[in-house]
Amino acid sequence: MEKEALFYKKLKNNSVQCQLCPHFCTINSGEKGKCRVRLNKKGKLISLVYNKPCSVATDPIEKKPFYHFLPGKEALSIATAGCNLSCLHCQNYTISQVDPEKINTLTLTPEEVIETCKKKKIRIISFTYTEPTVFYEYMLDIAKLAKKARIKCTIVSNGFINKKPLKKLISHIKAANIDLKGNAKFYEEVCGGNLDSVLKTIKLLHESKVWLEITNLIIPGYNDSDEEIKKRIEWVKNNLGEDVPLHFSAFYPCYKLTNIQSTDPAILTKARIIAKSKGLKYVYTGNVRDVQGSTTFCPRCNEALLVRQTFNLIKKKLKKGGCKCGEKIPGVWR
Repeated sequence: MEKEALFYKKLKNNSVQCQLCPHFCTINSGEKGKCRVRLNKKGKLISLVYNKPCSVATDPIEKKPFYHFLPGKEALSIATAGCNLSCLHCQNYTISQVDPEKINTLTLTPEEVIETCKKKKIRIISFTYTEPTVFYEYMLDIAKLAKKARIKCTIVSNGFINKKPLKKLISHIKAANIDLKGNAKFYEEVCGGNLDSVLKTIKLLHESKVWLEITNLIIPGYNDSDEEIKKRIEWVKNNLGEDVPLHFSAFYPCYKLTNIQSTDPAILTKARIIAKSKGLKYVYTGNVRDVQGSTTFCPRCNEALLVRQTFNLIKKKLKKGGCKCGEKIPGVWR
Protein backbone atom coordinates (compact mmCIF):
# COMPACT_ATOMS: atom_id res chain seq x y z
CA MET A 1 0.00 0.00 0.00
CA GLU A 2 1.33 3.42 -0.98
CA LYS A 3 0.80 5.88 1.87
CA GLU A 4 1.24 9.62 1.55
CA ALA A 5 3.37 11.01 4.34
CA LEU A 6 2.12 13.56 6.82
CA PHE A 7 3.97 16.78 7.62
CA TYR A 8 5.66 17.94 4.46
CA LYS A 9 5.68 21.02 2.28
CA LYS A 10 5.65 21.13 -1.52
CA LEU A 11 8.40 23.19 -3.15
CA LYS A 12 9.30 24.20 -6.70
CA ASN A 13 10.25 21.68 -9.38
CA ASN A 14 8.52 18.76 -7.60
CA SER A 15 10.83 19.08 -4.58
CA VAL A 16 9.42 18.75 -1.06
CA GLN A 17 10.53 19.60 2.43
CA CYS A 18 9.81 16.97 5.08
CA GLN A 19 8.72 18.62 8.32
CA LEU A 20 8.46 15.54 10.50
CA CYS A 21 11.82 15.87 12.28
CA PRO A 22 14.41 18.62 12.88
CA HIS A 23 16.45 17.65 9.82
CA PHE A 24 13.81 19.37 7.63
CA CYS A 25 15.12 17.38 4.64
CA THR A 26 14.67 19.00 1.23
CA ILE A 27 14.05 16.04 -1.07
CA ASN A 28 14.14 16.14 -4.85
CA SER A 29 11.85 13.96 -6.94
CA GLY A 30 12.99 10.34 -6.92
CA GLU A 31 15.11 10.79 -3.79
CA LYS A 32 14.72 9.88 -0.11
CA GLY A 33 15.22 11.76 3.12
CA LYS A 34 17.95 10.96 5.64
CA CYS A 35 15.75 8.35 7.28
CA ARG A 36 15.75 6.29 4.02
CA VAL A 37 12.03 5.53 4.28
CA ARG A 38 10.34 8.68 2.94
CA LEU A 39 10.45 9.02 -0.85
CA ASN A 40 9.59 11.99 -3.02
CA LYS A 41 7.50 10.52 -5.82
CA LYS A 42 6.94 13.27 -8.39
CA GLY A 43 6.29 15.90 -5.75
CA LYS A 44 4.39 13.66 -3.35
CA LEU A 45 6.13 12.41 -0.18
CA ILE A 46 5.49 8.70 0.33
CA SER A 47 6.12 6.45 3.33
CA LEU A 48 7.89 3.31 2.13
CA VAL A 49 7.24 1.39 5.36
CA TYR A 50 3.50 1.70 5.92
CA ASN A 51 2.12 -1.80 6.66
CA LYS A 52 5.69 -3.15 6.35
CA PRO A 53 7.21 -3.94 9.75
CA CYS A 54 10.59 -5.67 9.73
CA SER A 55 10.19 -6.88 13.30
CA VAL A 56 7.17 -7.95 15.35
CA ALA A 57 7.84 -9.65 18.67
CA THR A 58 6.46 -10.13 22.17
CA ASP A 59 8.64 -8.73 24.96
CA PRO A 60 8.32 -8.07 28.68
CA ILE A 61 7.59 -4.37 29.12
CA GLU A 62 10.68 -4.19 31.36
CA LYS A 63 12.89 -4.80 28.31
CA LYS A 64 11.97 -1.46 26.70
CA PRO A 65 12.84 -0.42 29.47
CA PHE A 66 9.69 0.63 31.34
CA TYR A 67 9.91 -0.04 35.07
CA HIS A 68 6.95 2.06 36.26
CA PHE A 69 4.48 1.11 33.53
CA LEU A 70 2.37 -2.04 33.97
CA PRO A 71 5.22 -4.16 35.41
CA GLY A 72 5.20 -7.84 34.53
CA LYS A 73 3.04 -7.36 31.43
CA GLU A 74 3.96 -8.21 27.84
CA ALA A 75 4.08 -5.81 24.92
CA LEU A 76 3.77 -6.40 21.21
CA SER A 77 6.91 -4.73 19.87
CA ILE A 78 6.82 -3.32 16.35
CA ALA A 79 9.49 -1.75 14.15
CA THR A 80 10.06 -0.88 10.52
CA ALA A 81 13.32 -0.13 8.76
CA GLY A 82 14.88 3.31 9.09
CA CYS A 83 16.01 5.95 11.55
CA ASN A 84 16.47 9.72 11.44
CA LEU A 85 19.74 9.57 13.41
CA SER A 86 22.93 7.78 12.42
CA CYS A 87 24.39 6.74 15.78
CA LEU A 88 27.79 5.11 15.43
CA HIS A 89 26.92 2.69 18.23
CA CYS A 90 23.44 1.59 17.08
CA GLN A 91 22.75 -1.97 18.24
CA ASN A 92 19.95 -2.37 15.70
CA TYR A 93 21.89 -0.96 12.74
CA THR A 94 20.99 -3.92 10.51
CA ILE A 95 17.41 -2.62 10.38
CA SER A 96 17.77 1.07 11.32
CA GLN A 97 20.56 2.05 8.94
CA VAL A 98 19.30 0.33 5.77
CA ASP A 99 16.88 1.00 2.94
CA PRO A 100 13.57 -0.82 3.56
CA GLU A 101 13.68 -2.64 0.22
CA LYS A 102 16.97 -4.30 1.23
CA ILE A 103 15.62 -6.25 4.21
CA ASN A 104 12.85 -8.75 4.77
CA THR A 105 9.55 -7.28 5.85
CA LEU A 106 6.09 -8.51 6.78
CA THR A 107 2.77 -7.21 5.53
CA LEU A 108 0.71 -6.23 8.54
CA THR A 109 -2.04 -3.60 8.49
CA PRO A 110 -2.95 -1.56 11.58
CA GLU A 111 -6.15 -3.60 11.85
CA GLU A 112 -4.13 -6.82 11.80
CA VAL A 113 -1.83 -5.48 14.52
CA ILE A 114 -4.84 -4.96 16.78
CA GLU A 115 -6.22 -8.42 15.95
CA THR A 116 -2.83 -9.93 16.82
CA CYS A 117 -2.96 -8.26 20.21
CA LYS A 118 -6.47 -9.52 20.85
CA LYS A 119 -5.60 -13.10 19.87
CA LYS A 120 -2.53 -13.09 22.11
CA LYS A 121 -4.38 -11.20 24.88
CA ILE A 122 -1.72 -8.49 24.88
CA ARG A 123 -2.80 -5.06 26.12
CA ILE A 124 0.32 -3.04 25.26
CA ILE A 125 1.91 -2.10 21.93
CA SER A 126 5.44 -0.72 21.91
CA PHE A 127 6.92 1.09 18.92
CA THR A 128 10.59 0.29 19.39
CA TYR A 129 13.86 -1.26 18.06
CA THR A 130 14.29 1.38 15.34
CA GLU A 131 12.97 4.96 15.50
CA PRO A 132 9.16 5.21 15.60
CA THR A 133 9.22 8.75 14.22
CA VAL A 134 10.18 7.52 10.74
CA PHE A 135 7.15 5.21 10.53
CA TYR A 136 4.92 7.92 11.94
CA GLU A 137 1.85 7.32 9.74
CA TYR A 138 1.83 3.59 10.46
CA MET A 139 2.35 4.18 14.19
CA LEU A 140 -0.38 6.83 14.37
CA ASP A 141 -2.98 4.67 12.61
CA ILE A 142 -2.17 1.71 14.87
CA ALA A 143 -2.34 3.91 17.96
CA LYS A 144 -5.74 5.32 16.99
CA LEU A 145 -7.20 1.83 16.63
CA ALA A 146 -5.47 0.67 19.80
CA LYS A 147 -7.03 3.48 21.78
CA LYS A 148 -10.50 2.37 20.68
CA ALA A 149 -9.64 -1.21 21.64
CA ARG A 150 -8.32 -0.08 25.06
CA ILE A 151 -4.82 -1.23 24.21
CA LYS A 152 -2.08 1.06 25.54
CA CYS A 153 0.62 2.29 23.15
CA THR A 154 4.16 3.23 24.11
CA ILE A 155 7.14 4.61 22.22
CA VAL A 156 10.84 3.96 22.72
CA SER A 157 12.40 6.85 20.87
CA ASN A 158 15.41 9.05 20.29
CA GLY A 159 13.10 12.05 20.72
CA PHE A 160 14.21 13.65 17.44
CA ILE A 161 10.80 14.82 16.24
CA ASN A 162 9.19 18.20 15.61
CA LYS A 163 6.61 19.70 17.94
CA LYS A 164 3.57 19.57 15.64
CA PRO A 165 3.73 15.81 14.84
CA LEU A 166 4.59 15.04 18.45
CA LYS A 167 1.55 16.93 19.72
CA LYS A 168 -0.67 15.05 17.26
CA LEU A 169 0.72 11.73 18.53
CA ILE A 170 0.63 12.48 22.25
CA SER A 171 -3.08 11.94 22.76
CA HIS A 172 -2.75 8.38 21.44
CA ILE A 173 0.18 7.14 23.53
CA LYS A 174 0.38 6.34 27.22
CA ALA A 175 4.13 6.14 27.85
CA ALA A 176 7.47 7.11 26.34
CA ASN A 177 11.04 6.10 27.05
CA ILE A 178 13.38 8.65 25.49
CA ASP A 179 17.13 8.28 25.02
CA LEU A 180 19.10 11.16 26.48
CA LYS A 181 22.38 10.25 24.84
CA GLY A 182 24.92 12.90 25.79
CA ASN A 183 25.91 16.54 25.36
CA ALA A 184 25.51 18.70 22.26
CA LYS A 185 28.88 17.64 20.83
CA PHE A 186 28.00 13.97 21.30
CA TYR A 187 24.76 14.39 19.34
CA GLU A 188 26.53 16.20 16.50
CA GLU A 189 29.56 13.92 16.19
CA VAL A 190 28.21 10.50 17.19
CA CYS A 191 24.49 10.64 16.37
CA GLY A 192 24.04 13.08 13.50
CA GLY A 193 21.43 15.11 15.38
CA ASN A 194 21.12 17.88 17.95
CA LEU A 195 20.52 17.89 21.68
CA ASP A 196 18.15 20.86 21.91
CA SER A 197 15.48 19.15 19.80
CA VAL A 198 15.55 16.08 22.03
CA LEU A 199 15.30 18.16 25.21
CA LYS A 200 12.24 19.96 23.80
CA THR A 201 10.58 16.61 23.08
CA ILE A 202 11.25 15.35 26.59
CA LYS A 203 9.83 18.52 28.15
CA LEU A 204 6.69 18.42 25.99
CA LEU A 205 6.02 14.77 26.83
CA HIS A 206 6.43 15.52 30.53
CA GLU A 207 4.18 18.59 30.40
CA SER A 208 1.56 16.56 28.52
CA LYS A 209 1.37 13.98 31.32
CA VAL A 210 2.51 11.08 29.14
CA TRP A 211 4.24 8.60 31.46
CA LEU A 212 7.94 9.27 30.88
CA GLU A 213 11.14 7.36 31.56
CA ILE A 214 14.65 8.34 30.44
CA THR A 215 17.50 6.09 29.29
CA ASN A 216 21.18 7.03 29.08
CA LEU A 217 23.56 4.60 27.37
CA ILE A 218 27.04 5.16 28.79
CA ILE A 219 29.90 4.70 26.30
CA PRO A 220 33.51 4.61 27.56
CA GLY A 221 35.47 7.62 26.41
CA TYR A 222 32.44 9.36 24.92
CA ASN A 223 29.90 10.28 27.59
CA ASP A 224 31.12 8.51 30.75
CA SER A 225 32.91 11.29 32.65
CA ASP A 226 31.58 12.14 36.11
CA GLU A 227 31.05 15.73 34.97
CA GLU A 228 28.89 14.72 31.99
CA ILE A 229 26.90 12.20 34.00
CA LYS A 230 26.22 14.83 36.69
CA LYS A 231 25.05 17.34 34.06
CA ARG A 232 22.52 14.86 32.64
CA ILE A 233 21.27 14.00 36.12
CA GLU A 234 20.90 17.66 37.05
CA TRP A 235 19.00 18.39 33.84
CA VAL A 236 16.55 15.59 34.60
CA LYS A 237 16.05 16.78 38.17
CA ASN A 238 15.71 20.48 37.27
CA ASN A 239 13.38 19.95 34.30
CA LEU A 240 11.44 16.77 35.08
CA GLY A 241 11.62 16.49 38.86
CA GLU A 242 12.72 13.72 41.21
CA ASP A 243 10.13 11.10 40.25
CA VAL A 244 10.91 10.42 36.57
CA PRO A 245 12.76 7.07 36.33
CA LEU A 246 16.29 7.29 34.92
CA HIS A 247 17.93 4.19 33.43
CA PHE A 248 21.69 3.92 32.91
CA SER A 249 22.56 1.18 30.43
CA ALA A 250 25.78 -0.45 29.25
CA PHE A 251 27.35 -0.14 25.81
CA TYR A 252 28.60 -3.23 23.99
CA PRO A 253 30.83 -2.95 20.90
CA CYS A 254 28.79 -2.82 17.69
CA TYR A 255 28.31 -1.14 14.31
CA LYS A 256 31.02 1.54 13.89
CA LEU A 257 32.30 1.46 17.47
CA THR A 258 33.60 -2.10 17.62
CA ASN A 259 36.97 -0.78 18.79
CA ILE A 260 35.48 0.56 22.03
CA GLN A 261 35.39 -1.62 25.13
CA SER A 262 32.14 -2.55 26.85
CA THR A 263 30.95 -0.36 29.69
CA ASP A 264 32.26 -1.48 33.08
CA PRO A 265 29.17 -2.25 35.22
CA ALA A 266 30.88 -0.35 38.04
CA ILE A 267 30.41 2.87 36.02
CA LEU A 268 26.66 2.28 35.89
CA THR A 269 26.59 1.64 39.62
CA LYS A 270 28.53 4.85 40.24
CA ALA A 271 26.14 6.80 38.00
CA ARG A 272 23.20 5.39 39.91
CA ILE A 273 24.75 6.37 43.25
CA ILE A 274 25.43 9.90 41.98
CA ALA A 275 21.86 10.26 40.75
CA LYS A 276 20.43 9.05 44.05
CA SER A 277 22.70 11.45 45.94
CA LYS A 278 21.38 14.29 43.77
CA GLY A 279 17.84 13.46 44.86
CA LEU A 280 16.45 11.30 42.05
CA LYS A 281 14.20 8.68 43.62
CA TYR A 282 14.04 6.01 40.90
CA VAL A 283 17.37 5.23 39.23
CA TYR A 284 18.18 1.96 37.51
CA THR A 285 21.06 0.13 35.85
CA GLY A 286 20.04 -1.86 32.80
CA ASN A 287 21.32 -4.74 30.66
CA VAL A 288 23.85 -5.87 33.30
CA ARG A 289 23.54 -8.38 36.12
CA ASP A 290 22.54 -6.09 38.97
CA VAL A 291 19.41 -6.99 40.93
CA GLN A 292 19.98 -4.00 43.24
CA GLY A 293 20.11 -1.66 40.27
CA SER A 294 16.96 -3.08 38.68
CA THR A 295 14.84 -3.06 41.83
CA THR A 296 12.27 -0.39 42.63
CA PHE A 297 12.74 0.65 46.25
CA CYS A 298 10.37 2.74 48.33
CA PRO A 299 12.06 6.14 48.74
CA ARG A 300 10.66 6.47 52.26
CA CYS A 301 11.33 3.09 53.94
CA ASN A 302 13.60 1.41 51.34
CA GLU A 303 11.31 -1.61 50.96
CA ALA A 304 12.02 -3.60 47.76
CA LEU A 305 8.68 -3.20 45.97
CA LEU A 306 9.46 -4.51 42.48
CA VAL A 307 12.36 -6.93 42.06
CA ARG A 308 13.56 -7.71 38.54
CA GLN A 309 16.08 -10.10 37.08
CA THR A 310 17.12 -9.92 33.41
CA PHE A 311 14.06 -7.82 32.54
CA ASN A 312 11.70 -10.25 34.30
CA LEU A 313 9.63 -9.26 37.30
CA ILE A 314 10.32 -11.86 40.02
CA LYS A 315 8.76 -10.20 43.08
CA LYS A 316 6.01 -7.62 43.47
CA LYS A 317 5.07 -6.01 46.78
CA LEU A 318 3.51 -2.89 45.32
CA LYS A 319 -0.12 -2.56 46.46
CA LYS A 320 -2.45 -0.17 44.62
CA GLY A 321 0.50 1.91 43.45
CA GLY A 322 2.04 2.31 46.86
CA CYS A 323 4.15 0.88 49.67
CA LYS A 324 2.84 -0.54 52.95
CA CYS A 325 4.39 2.50 54.67
CA GLY A 326 1.95 4.75 52.81
CA GLU A 327 4.34 6.13 50.19
CA LYS A 328 2.76 6.45 46.74
CA ILE A 329 5.00 5.35 43.87
CA PRO A 330 4.46 7.32 40.63
CA GLY A 331 3.71 5.24 37.57
CA VAL A 332 0.99 3.46 35.60
CA TRP A 333 0.16 0.33 37.56
CA ARG A 334 -3.11 -0.92 36.05
